[in-house]
Amino acid sequence: IFYDAQRADLRWLGIEWDHAYNTSDHLGRHYQFALQLINQGNAYVCTCHPEEIRKNRFRGIECKCRKRDVDENKELWERMQSDLPQGKAILRLKGNMKSENTAMRDPTLFRIVEAEHPIHGDNYRVWPTYDFAGAVEDSIGGVTHPFRTKEYELRDEVYFYILDKLGLRKPYLMEFSRLDIEGMPVSKRLIKPLIEEGKVEGYDDIRLPTLRALKRRGIQPEAIKQFVLSQGISKVESKITFDQIEAINRKIIDPVAKRYFFVSNPVKVIVENAPEIEKDLKLHPTEDLGYRRIKTKNIFYISKDDAKKYKINDKIRLKDLYNIEITKVNNAIHSKFIGKELIPGIDKIQWVTDEHVETLILKPNPLFKNGKYNEKSLEKIRGYAEAAVNDVSIGDILQFERFGFVKIERKEKGEIVGVFIHR
Repeated sequence: IFYDAQRADLRWLGIEWDHAYNTSDHLGRHYQFALQLINQGNAYVCTCHPEEIRKNRFRGIECKCRKRDVDENKELWERMQSDLPQGKAILRLKGNMKSENTAMRDPTLFRIVEAEHPIHGDNYRVWPTYDFAGAVEDSIGGVTHPFRTKEYELRDEVYFYILDKLGLRKPYLMEFSRLDIEGMPVSKRLIKPLIEEGKVEGYDDIRLPTLRALKRRGIQPEAIKQFVLSQGISKVESKITFDQIEAINRKIIDPVAKRYFFVSNPVKVIVENAPEIEKDLKLHPTEDLGYRRIKTKNIFYISKDDAKKYKINDKIRLKDLYNIEITKVNNAIHSKFIGKELIPGIDKIQWVTDEHVETLILKPNPLFKNGKYNEKSLEKIRGYAEAAVNDVSIGDILQFERFGFVKIERKEKGEIVGVFIHR
């Protein structure tokens, strides 16, 4: 599933490739290179306890395993592939235990992993570390310019040392700083525990910055491309706010997103002497996207946030319709029709009629605040959308006027569920 997801995400971005393979497809060659290092005296099998290895590397002390001869190392290497238990042996590069660069203090090249592999099953039980696989695959795979985040800078020496000892071509490493997004985790190390603890639904949770999540949220591939190009490649640490991506995305979706009415936490409005009106409203203020027809009687709904601002005798205008004056407020707002002509200075209020569709909007908020998980990071907003929204398709991006852009995610049990994209 993970492999398929990667390919699907890349295709969504519009990226195609000539040839695809997995590092594990070349594991046989990796074993040959490992044996080459052993035969050259550049690698050895270490059977020390992990804690002892950690302490020795910290102190720059060589362990007794380092003194094993080639034949003994070859025998143990074979046993790593057959009967030695996980955690009992590793293959280490013979680097420099006195090096000021601690990455060069005999790093691990291969370790035993007894878990079943998603592609190769239990055909292999010894797997290369990133230090080894990254260097070897870049070279034999024909990569000319590998891109790595600058956290690997200390490991560059290991990268080139391995290639030197194997006599392999050296690519040109390109390094850049990791991009941090305020309130959002960007590394798998932070995201995976959130999934395991049930704090987010999965890698497509709309609060995450993964490609799957951005797609679900309604961020367009072109917006991601433009944003990445605007950042460039730099080693300078930077933290952005998500609204920088939103600003680019807004320019892309605004010309094509049809407009509809929506009110959150609806409050009923009854209009005395209301004229029955049937009118066509534009689906976009400037683009030719067509019209939808709305019929009104004397029952309307406005958002709770709007409703709580007004009192008896206040005059308001139902947007694109007519003016009313509030006469009584209880469980509903009672009012009377006072004309269609624009009255300067009165508020224009968003509304829907008695013919509407129940709507649930999933609104993502920052996952973290002040470094702590935000329990209110997923907001569920219930409301009514105008009946015409029943005719839109799943995946459509709309703008609910005076609320924001929304992507329709699903329709279920008489309710439409949408994802809030941004304002």
